[in-house]
Amino acid sequence: MFIPLHDANTLKHIKVQWVTLGLMAANIAAWLFTAVESEQVAQAAIIGLGYIPAIIFGHAELAPGLEIVPEAATYITYSFIHMGFWHLAGNMIFLWVFGDNVEDAMGHLRFLAFYLACAAAGAFCHGLLSTTSEAPLVGASGAISGVVAAYLMLHPRVRVWVLVFFRVPLPLPAFIPLLLWVGQQFFMLLIDPDGNVSWGAHVGGIIGGTLLILILRRPGVPLFDRQIVMPRAVRDRPSPIRITASGMPVPLRLPWDRDKL
Repeated sequence: MFIPLHDANTLKHIKVQWVTLGLMAANIAAWLFTAVESEQVAQAAIIGLGYIPAIIFGHAELAPGLEIVPEAATYITYSFIHMGFWHLAGNMIFLWVFGDNVEDAMGHLRFLAFYLACAAAGAFCHGLLSTTSEAPLVGASGAISGVVAAYLMLHPRVRVWVLVFFRVPLPLPAFIPLLLWVGQQFFMLLIDPDGNVSWGAHVGGIIGGTLLILILRRPGVPLFDRQIVMPRAVRDRPSPIRITASGMPVPLRLPWDRDKL
């Protein structure tokens, strides 16, 4: 439907989005490893690190030698494995545009916990909807869906440049493309629950992100852009005053000051 390109939303609490950058690096490194190695190694990584509902819910078992991590760890590890370059690129673009401001609202460690929890929520929802499926779930979409939901809760009015229908660049308030995107995930889950895309993982991540932002954001960080932040140049400029005969301070009107309609 759309690709995010850029948002005009500066960081307020952190200098660098280290966790966002680290997660992107980890995802890219994992993809490069599976891309460079043989197809057999890539398939082993998908099976051994992917989330397989049938195994989690006791309907199947991995063949000896295929298990790389404990079953419970696949709630997280699946989110670092991608099927191809465009699968990876789509997720990383969303993380790059929206992740830094969510990390800013939470802090580094809380954001890391948030991201991994959203990944787990996506896997859990996917598993509940297909407990007997033996197809591995891979990709960061569950975690990214949580990031998108949190950004929507925090900054719905921030202007975001998006590539609509993969062709037309438009600057839109964030709530327009993001609400449409969230609605699409729920709609597709209803009409295509067994498709190649795990809409259940997306919905699980959205629900997780919506709930977690309520408790993990920094104290004083508002939701829905309720706080107006004055530009530093205005906030720091001294306001000239004069004292009246009654002793009350009154702003000093300079000769060149004019009210503008």
